[in-house]
Amino acid sequence: MTTNGIEVGTPPSGAGCVECDEEGGWWVHLRRCALCGHVGCCDSSPGQHATAHFRDTGHRVIQSYEPGESWFWDYEQEKGVLGPELAPPTAHPDDQPTPGPAGRVPVDWRDRVNQ
Repeated sequence: MTTNGIEVGTPPSGAGCVECDEEGGWWVHLRRCALCGHVGCCDSSPGQHATAHFRDTGHRVIQSYEPGESWFWDYEQEKGVLGPELAPPTAHPDDQPTPGPAGRVPVDWRDRVNQ
C-alpha cells in the first residue's frame, strides 16, 4: 500500500548506492527511497545520487539506510517526517564501513565531501 510517497513492502535495491556501484564510486552515507527502494548516496557524498533520484523520479520521501537510524526526509516539504517500518533490510550490512564501500574510499575522502 502506498501512502504519502511510502511503499512499505518494497525492499531496498541493494547494499550500496546503485549509481556509485555502477560507476565504481564511493559514498559517505546511504539513503533509501521509501517508494521504490532505490539506494542512493547522501548529499555529502560526491555523487549525491539520492537527491538526483528524487529530481529524476519525483519520489519525495527517503529513509536513512544507515545502521541504527530510522529517520525519514521529505524532499518536497524539506523536512523530516514520520514513517512506518519498511521492508528489510533497513540498513546496509553492519560490516560495510562508513564511508564505503571498502576498497573504494580514497585516503583523502574528508577533503572530497560536499559541505
